Amino acid sequence: MPYIPHTDRERKAILKEIGVSSLEDLIGSIPASLREPKTAVSPALSELEVQKRIQFLGLKNLAVSDVLSFLGAGSYDHYIPPAVQEVAARQEFSTAYTPYQPEASQGTLQVIFEYQSLMAELMGLSASNASHYDGATSLAEAVIVALKHTDRKKILIARSLHPHYREVIGTYLNGSPCHIETFGFARGGDFDREDFEKKLTPEVAGVVFQTPNFLGIVEDLSGIADRVHANGSLMILSGHPLSYALYRPPGEWGADIAAGEGQPLGMPVSFGGPYLGYFVTTQALLRKIPGRIAGATEDADGKRAFCLTLQAREQHIRRERAASNICSNQALCALTACAYMTFLGKQGILEVAELNFDRASYLRERISKLGGFEVDLTAPIFNEFRVKSRKPFPQIEKRLMEGGIFPGVALEPFYPELKDEFLVCATETKTREELDRFVEALSRC
Repeated sequence: MPYIPHTDRERKAILKEIGVSSLEDLIGSIPASLREPKTAVSPALSELEVQKRIQFLGLKNLAVSDVLSFLGAGSYDHYIPPAVQEVAARQEFSTAYTPYQPEASQGTLQVIFEYQSLMAELMGLSASNASHYDGATSLAEAVIVALKHTDRKKILIARSLHPHYREVIGTYLNGSPCHIETFGFARGGDFDREDFEKKLTPEVAGVVFQTPNFLGIVEDLSGIADRVHANGSLMILSGHPLSYALYRPPGEWGADIAAGEGQPLGMPVSFGGPYLGYFVTTQALLRKIPGRIAGATEDADGKRAFCLTLQAREQHIRRERAASNICSNQALCALTACAYMTFLGKQGILEVAELNFDRASYLRERISKLGGFEVDLTAPIFNEFRVKSRKPFPQIEKRLMEGGIFPGVALEPFYPELKDEFLVCATETKTREELDRFVEALSRC
């Protein structure tokens, strides 16, 4: 199919709508030297030369295994059993696209169905889709559901929610009549109940919490769902999925929607993607879930079969009726998460969660005994916690990184009042010796 550009008439109409008279005026802010850059094309390389060049460039990257990393803040280094990747890499799964023809896609549909079932059980809710691009977009879609369901224009968001998630939600609502209001967090890092109560007005469509929140605190949400529902609003909850094997899941807190990042369920850190956005709801919101849902049924011979039960994407129904206009999802990542949860089982997931809590608690206890650093030993955590340094954190970070240790994520760029505080994460991948090595390195800073 040939590419057909805009006609002169169309160009003039577009420029008029933008408010400029010509293409030159439109790109006037771009330096002239950059408008037609010279491209230095090297001579053709042989296949062997290309391989060596790519290998050379690849060696410049640092893998998680090359350093001692205590980074977290939404992307976590967890152990992935080899069997998980073996299943996900099978050709019949890795090359499959949207299962429009169920008779030819029973394997993919069954995996989607089982993923949904496992996520619903893990979250303590009734229905799951399969799935979204990442935690941020999934949470933004949950906000859209709340706005449409209540026909209101305001979303109330905890400031302790992942800052990137808050930005993505803002992008989704940009240009719409809907707006966001945030409520703060107390000194310990948990949400400010007084501020929350003050801002929970009749205009609020939904309230977004995160537990464990971005600061690592496991929130106490007792009575919150009753308060939110009495206001006619929806309660949306995000958080590390493995934490719900150890702590109360969203359904037990009374959440209407659980939406967040599923990367910890068998996906590597991998430069930030591809990841998996989970989206799980109550039965009452089943038909408002964006994306697709696979269901179990029977074929003409009475045998168990699978099909797409609900298809709320614009590829399947009219655009104006679609719950979401995202045209694809991370189905292979959902398959990976399904394999991860299946291989570990309920007891295995609980053991991983307990190991995360054990590693982080041990490290927090050790750091609390160091001079020059402060931590709150009373705050409930999962696998992350805040550390306050009496020295400038950039100085500490630079020194440790020179020794192959990534100490954590600076909090000041997200929360200016948390100067020289950083977020430390310790998962089941860290040994006691590695934790002690980190503490020893901190003691010399």
